[in-house]
Amino acid sequence: MRRRLALLLGVLLFAGLAGLAAADQRFTVVKIDLRKERLELFLRDDAGVPFKRFDRLDAWLKERGRQLGFAMNAGMYHEDFSPVGLLVRGGREESPLNLADGAGNFFLKPNGVFLVSDAGPRVVESSEYPALAKGVRLATQSGPLLLRRGVVHPAFIPHSDSRKIRNGVGVIGHTAIFVISDVPVNFHEFALYFRDVLHCRDALYLDGTVSALHSPSLHRSDFVRELGPILGVASP
Repeated sequence: MRRRLALLLGVLLFAGLAGLAAADQRFTVVKIDLRKERLELFLRDDAGVPFKRFDRLDAWLKERGRQLGFAMNAGMYHEDFSPVGLLVRGGREESPLNLADGAGNFFLKPNGVFLVSDAGPRVVESSEYPALAKGVRLATQSGPLLLRRGVVHPAFIPHSDSRKIRNGVGVIGHTAIFVISDVPVNFHEFALYFRDVLHCRDALYLDGTVSALHSPSLHRSDFVRELGPILGVASP
């Protein structure tokens, strides 16, 4: 109950702080204070089968006396649902950092890593990660970076007609800020929302088209497509 209440309060706090900027209803925001809540990464069950969906993950957790209070897709993945880049769960690296060049959003450099350590959450450029890897208990790599030290990704086009439902994560102090657009937006609009409304200096794009949110407090559990890695908060 405490965790579900904290998540709801995070949403209400956002509504109060953002004021009229939130009234356009283009985005849903969930703030997770990692001093109070434990964020986890989920991918496969005990038999090695990918969860793929929020309801399957929730059912698996309930069998263990836990409940999924928040979840969001955690980055890009291959056809077998394995991550394209870095994945660290429980302090163990399960998929290595990917610094290769290639086609698609993941490889639109600079890309980045969302990580959680004892020092709190961070979004960093991917090549910076190895120097920070010690003590990281959770990390997922995706791309492109939306913001790096307050600067919008140089490849973003302000009036681009490439509009999709998108989701991403930013950080302020010990708080991870998860955002999903409720209408199609372009990269530039999405980045500006993190910077100018939420006041994040660093933010990472997680995905588009497959973007989904699970939040019982918001009476919402999306299903668009089957998912790879999932970020979530579960009680107890």
